Amino acid sequence: MIAEHALIAAAALIASGVTFFSGFGLGTALLPAFAAFLPTDVAIGMVAIVHLLNNGLKLGLLRGHIVRRVFVRFGIPALLFAPLGALVLGLVADQAAIATYAVGGTAFDVTVLDAVIASLLLVLGLQELIPRLARLTFPPAFLVPGGAMSGFLGGLAGLQGALRSAFLIRAGLSREQFIATGVAVALVVDVTRIATYGAQGTLRLETDALSLAATGVVAASAGALIGSRLLRAVTMRGIQLVVGVLLVLVAVALGAGLI
Repeated sequence: MIAEHALIAAAALIASGVTFFSGFGLGTALLPAFAAFLPTDVAIGMVAIVHLLNNGLKLGLLRGHIVRRVFVRFGIPALLFAPLGALVLGLVADQAAIATYAVGGTAFDVTVLDAVIASLLLVLGLQELIPRLARLTFPPAFLVPGGAMSGFLGGLAGLQGALRSAFLIRAGLSREQFIATGVAVALVVDVTRIATYGAQGTLRLETDALSLAATGVVAASAGALIGSRLLRAVTMRGIQLVVGVLLVLVAVALGAGLI
C-alpha cells in the first residue's frame, strides 16, 4: 500500500509541476498510475477528482488574471460541443484498427481516429517549437471555433486540454492570463464531466480509491504551488516550448496507440 501511494504521489507532484505551465497533461500522466492499482472506470473518476481540486487550487492562485472575454468566447463553445464529441465517439467506438502491434506481450491498436487526432496535435506542437510560427497569434474571431474544436475533441478523445492550450497560447495573453484563463475553462469542464460520471453511476467512491485520490490531491497541490513560485522565472516563450513538447509527446503516444 505504501508503494502505491508513493507512485501516485511522485506522478502527481511531477505532472502537476510541469503542467502548471502547459495547461494540460495532468490527467494523461496520472491515469496510468491510478489504473495500475484500480479498475479503469474507477481510476478515471479518481483522476477527475484530483484534476478538479488541482484546478481549483490553481484558479485560487491566479484568479485575478482570468480574461473574461476569452473565457466566454472559448469556454462556452467548448462546453456546448463536448457532448457532440461524446456522441460521435459512441458511433465510432467500434471502428477497426488500421495497425496492430505487440510489445512485451501487450498488444496496441491504432485507429483512424487516433491517427487523425495525433496528426493534428503533432502539427500544432511543431508550430510552437518553430520560432517563426510560434510568433503568430490568432485574432479574437478564432476563439469560438477553437473552443468548439477543443470541446469536441474533449468529448471524442478526452484531449480538450491539449487543443485548448494550443489555441489560448496564441490569443495574445500574458503568461499569467494564459494559465488562469485555461484553468477557468478546465475547471468548468471538470465540474461538468464529474457530474456526468455521477449521473451515469460510474463515479465509484470506494475507500481505497479515495485514499489514493487524497494522496494525488496533496502531491498535485504541492506541484502546483512549486509551479506558481517558479512562474516569475518562466517566459511566455518558455511556456510555448513546454506546450509544444507536450503536444508532440501526446501526439506520438496517441499515434502509437499508447493512450
